[in-house]
Amino acid sequence: MPLVTSRQILQPARKHGYAVGAFNTSNLETTKAILAAAVAQRAPVIIQTTESAISYAGMDVLLAMITTMAKQARVPVAVHLDHGKHPTVVREGIQKGYTSVMIDASHLPLQQNITVVRGIVRSAHQKGISVEAELGRIMGTEDIITSREQLFTDPKEAKQFVRETRCDALAVAVGTAHGLIKSRGEPRLDFARLREIAAAVPVPLVLHGASHVDPQIIALANRYGAKLRHTQGIPDSQIRKAVKLGVAKVNIDSDLRIVFDAAVRKFLKTHPRAYDPRDILGAATRAMQHAVERKIRLLGSAGKA
Repeated sequence: MPLVTSRQILQPARKHGYAVGAFNTSNLETTKAILAAAVAQRAPVIIQTTESAISYAGMDVLLAMITTMAKQARVPVAVHLDHGKHPTVVREGIQKGYTSVMIDASHLPLQQNITVVRGIVRSAHQKGISVEAELGRIMGTEDIITSREQLFTDPKEAKQFVRETRCDALAVAVGTAHGLIKSRGEPRLDFARLREIAAAVPVPLVLHGASHVDPQIIALANRYGAKLRHTQGIPDSQIRKAVKLGVAKVNIDSDLRIVFDAAVRKFLKTHPRAYDPRDILGAATRAMQHAVERKIRLLGSAGKA
């Protein structure tokens, strides 16, 4: 099946009240798991890579792997460059075959952010590629971007931002956090703010930092030698409500990393004589597929392909 843009996937999602999972990958096993889950659930899916994944495997290698595998899937797949901080890397991605890119200039003042995004949008739209941008700051670390403060998205600024940049999707800061951050009590999204933003802008909204790793998975990893912190992620009930209010894309990364880690540790502990990487990583692939399928059902995109 031909690749599609994120815009082609996200506009129907927002219109019909569901969200599409955008899953990060940097290797073969994670990509296999994402695609197998999407096919099993008959769901559209976004596979995305960050700048650090590109540094790890190379843009050409990642694109060749993902696009080759994605075209064999029987569901709509968009290949997305996630959290592009450097415009030169984003422009390279536009030229080399991503069907969707994100330019993250959220660390800049509003007008500078608009200027940077507008330039990327112009280049991407000439090639029919969709663009995601971000307004506001989400606490924590995502790839090469770290923020120690939370700066919630202003609805009025969001309206101006989308109008002037013509971006196709907007990542907003409404109370999530990147990575595994220890929090006091249950995190709460600012639904009133999210409702205002959704009413102010016509494009699909994106939720970053929405990981909610199953405590049982963390406990399993720790049982086999990991030293992970138990965290309070965004509860499923709040994710469902955010989707109803206009969130059409939810980024998922930390969940899969923890599942991968737990599965590998358990397999090696219970199969001490194993040495074939295909067996070891096969266990991790199956575990990640189950995790992706669960997220797809949570977001309501199962059966939407």
